[in-house]
Amino acid sequence: MNLFTKIARHGMVVYALVGPSGTGKSFRAKLIMQQYGLSALIDDGLLIADDKILAGRSAKHEKTYMGAVRIALFDDKEHRDSVARVIQKEKIKKILILGTSEKMAQKITARLQLPPPEKIINISEIASKEDIEKAIRSRNTEGKHVIPVPSIEVKRSYPQIFADSMKEYLSKKGLFFKKGGVMEEKSIVTPEFSKKGRLEISEASLAQMTMHCVQQFCTDNDIKISIRKLVIKTDKQGYRFILTIDVPFGKQLTGIMRKLQQYIIDSIETYTGILLKEVSLIIDKITE
Repeated sequence: MNLFTKIARHGMVVYALVGPSGTGKSFRAKLIMQQYGLSALIDDGLLIADDKILAGRSAKHEKTYMGAVRIALFDDKEHRDSVARVIQKEKIKKILILGTSEKMAQKITARLQLPPPEKIINISEIASKEDIEKAIRSRNTEGKHVIPVPSIEVKRSYPQIFADSMKEYLSKKGLFFKKGGVMEEKSIVTPEFSKKGRLEISEASLAQMTMHCVQQFCTDNDIKISIRKLVIKTDKQGYRFILTIDVPFGKQLTGIMRKLQQYIIDSIETYTGILLKEVSLIIDKITE
């Protein structure tokens, strides 16, 4: 039995807190953990428990936005293996995953070989619209991020990241607490990548990358597929790619199309950090 099978079979309970970047997930993570009796947290590449960083690498330590996204998604095998080993060593049974979407949370659990989240909570369920808008303004204008551990812990593990402390009294009148109150300390940091301004990927660049993916897929599978039209749509839930294509006669179309869909998803998500909500393939013509 390998390491990851052991984790999956030991009754692990996984919850997820999701919402767009900068909406206050890290700030409110302790509320969810207190409510549901969760003992550990996965946030931006780190495994955190009892106000300590147990394992992982902080996405906020990365110098580029893309590098930060890949760390948060556990794209590196050595990174995800090291976190999985500590989860097993510490016998963690209940864990909270933070992500920008349900799909990101599911991707993280899959890469860490954890069970899928049995409960997914949206930030809008535990924070008011005004609080979310305030958090977004703070992120966009000041570049401030929160790590849900004391500042001394951040400075010990990542001295290069500027850290300041923020104490918050979680009252018994709060959304989840029924008795007593808890004083929690969190750290405010300014990641390297946030100092360089925001990074956006144009639709033209995404289209070019998608066409390259199709060309590479054709080369790897000795098949000729022509793109007749590519439409890229985006909304609050993520990106949607719609490709109209010509495919050759005589191939196992269903299997090939599914492989192409997954190839595009894996390639775009790995090299850009964005999450694809949908990749639709429309066959316009079957060629000789």
